[in-house]
Amino acid sequence: MKIKLLLLLCVTFLFASCGKEEDITAEMNARLSFSIDSVLFDTVFTTVGSTSRRLKIYNPNEKAIVISQIKLSGANVSSYSLNINGQAASEANLLKLNGKDSMNVFIKVNINSSDQKLPFIVQDSILVNYNGSRKSIPLIAYGQNANFMTNEVIKDNTTWNSKLPYVIYKSLTIEEGASLNIAAGSKILFHSNATMNIKGTLKVMGTKTDSVLFASDRLETFYADDPGQWNGLHFYPTSKNSHINYAIIKNGIAGITSDSLSVNNQPKLLLTNTIVKNMEVVGFLGYQTSLAGFNNLFYNCGQYLLYGVGGGKYNLKQNTFGGFNLHYARKTPAVYLSDFISSTQNDHLILDIQNNIVWGNLTNEFVVDKKSSATTLTAIVKNNLLKSSELIYLTSGNFLNTDPLFVHPLFDNFTLNANSAALNKGSNLSTDPYFNLYLKKDFNNEIRLFPSELGCYEKN
Repeated sequence: MKIKLLLLLCVTFLFASCGKEEDITAEMNARLSFSIDSVLFDTVFTTVGSTSRRLKIYNPNEKAIVISQIKLSGANVSSYSLNINGQAASEANLLKLNGKDSMNVFIKVNINSSDQKLPFIVQDSILVNYNGSRKSIPLIAYGQNANFMTNEVIKDNTTWNSKLPYVIYKSLTIEEGASLNIAAGSKILFHSNATMNIKGTLKVMGTKTDSVLFASDRLETFYADDPGQWNGLHFYPTSKNSHINYAIIKNGIAGITSDSLSVNNQPKLLLTNTIVKNMEVVGFLGYQTSLAGFNNLFYNCGQYLLYGVGGGKYNLKQNTFGGFNLHYARKTPAVYLSDFISSTQNDHLILDIQNNIVWGNLTNEFVVDKKSSATTLTAIVKNNLLKSSELIYLTSGNFLNTDPLFVHPLFDNFTLNANSAALNKGSNLSTDPYFNLYLKKDFNNEIRLFPSELGCYEKN
C-alpha cells in the first residue's frame, strides 16, 4: 500500500513539473538578439531556388519572451520563403522563446523570370514583433535571367553570345558534324551532375580580358571553390578540331575528358591560355588521345592534374602544373602519362614536353610510365622544372626538385618570385608551328623573351 502511494505521489509530481510554465516577461527593455542584421544572397538565377540562409534569434533574458509575430513583409507574394522553427510559413504568431534559448529561421529565395538582361535586385524583409518592439531584417538577392537547357542537342553550327548565361541541366550534346562556337565573355553553368558531350566541334574563343567560364550554377560565395559540382567536358571519338582559348574550367569532377586519338592530323583538342582548377578527381583525363596544350594553368585537383593513359600524343609547352590541394589528401602525381590501360588497351606514346613547371607536395609529381613491350615511347622532355626522383630527367636543360617559388600558390597566384629558378630557363620555341599564334606571348598576353621563363607566366 505504501509503495502504491509513493508511486502516485511521484507521478503527480512529474505531471506538475511538466505543466509548470516558465515565467514570461513583457517588459519593453527585455530585448532579443539576432545573429545577423541582414540577409544577402549572391546571384540567383530565375526559376532556380537558392540555398538556405539561417537567422538565429536569441533570448538572453532569464525569463521567456512571447514573439507576437514573425512574418515576411511581402507576405504570400514575396519571392522569399521562411521555415520558422521547423515549420514552412510566411508568418508565425505567438511563439514563446524561453530564457537563455534560441530559435532558427531559414530563408530561401526563388525569383521569377523577367525581361531584364543585367542582374537585378529583389528585396523584402523579415519583421519580428515582440513586447511592443519591432525588428526588421532586410533581405536582398541579386536575380539573373539565363538561357536554360535540359538534355539539349545541337545538330547545326551554333554560336552562343555573352548576353545571358547558359545554364545546363543533365546534359548538352554537340552532335557529330555540328559546331558550337562560344563567344568571349560567355558563362556556361552546369546544374548538379550535368555534362557537356562533344561529338562534333567545340570552339571557345575567350580573350585575356574576357574569358569564358565553365562552372557550377551555384554562384553563392560558399560554392566559389567547391569541387565536384558538375561532371565536366567530354570529347568523344567523333569529335575533331576543338579549341578552347582563354577559359576558366572549375569546380567539376573531371574537367576535360578526351577518349580517343584525333581523326585527322590536328590534335583532338587544342587547349590554350586556360585555367583548370578545383576538380574533385582530375583536371584533364585522356584515354589514348592527342592534346596540344600551351600557356595553361592546372591546380587544386583531387588526384591528378593531367592523367593520360593508353598511349597517345601530348604536346605540352609553357604550362604550369601546381600540385597543391586544399580539399583532399592527394597521393597521385600531378602529371601522369602512360602507354597502358590494359593488356588489350595500349598504344605508342609520343611526348613533346618543353618549358613547363610541374611542382607540388609529393616526391614524384611528374611520371612517365611505360608498361607494354608492344609499344614505343618517343619523348622530348626538355627545359622543364620537374618534381621527380627520376635522375633520367637530369638532362636536356631540365631542373629537378628546385622550388619554383610561386608568389602565393594557396591564394591562386602562380606567378614567379624574383628569385625563382624558373626564370630565363626556357628553350627557344620561335620555330615551333604554334609559336606565332600561342607561344609568342604568355598567359597574360606579355611578349615572351627567350630564354623564357618556365611555365605559363613570363616575368618581363
